This record gives sequence, structure tokens and C-alpha cells, in this order.
Amino acid sequence: MIPKYTVEYALKFRKSALGSHYSTDDPITCEEFVAELLDKGLAVRKIKHEGVDLPAVDFDRFVRGAANLLASKKICTSLGIKAAEEQFRFGFAA
Repeated sequence: MIPKYTVEYALKFRKSALGSHYSTDDPITCEEFVAELLDKGLAVRKIKHEGVDLPAVDFDRFVRGAANLLASKKICTSLGIKAAEEQFRFGFAA
């Protein structure tokens, strides 16, 4: 059975990159994983849905959602506020 979402990413080393992938059936879990990749500065190569590469528009929308999630978490942690207050004040929380 093909997983619903697969993220192909690369760990960057000095002269090469080591490719890997992560699979899940949950889109929220996948978006959280992409947010972790963004936070760590790892290369996101592809995002696939049911084995097919997402079109560029959908890929960008997925990454934008992950970036918003990451920004929300960072703001909440830094300011010591809850997601509801972050949403009201800054508008990133989902």
C-alpha cells in the first residue's frame, strides 16, 4: 500500500548530501515534519501524494503551511503565549 504522503529530503554534509524519506498517511503530521525540516535547515527535495509529486503550486502551499506552523511555535515559545493569543496578535496559528 502506498502511503498518502512522502517527503524526500537530504542531509547536507560538506561535499555531499545523504537522501532519505519520511512517509505518513496524516497530512498534519506530514506538515509538522516539513516544519521540522525547515527549522533544521534540511533540503526538502519532493513532497509526494499517493506516489505522485505534488504540483509546484501545491508543494509551495504545503511548505507555506509548514512555515506558518513553525513561526507560530517559535512565537509562542519565545513570548510564552498560547496559540489562541498568537493567532489573535500575529495570525500564524492554524
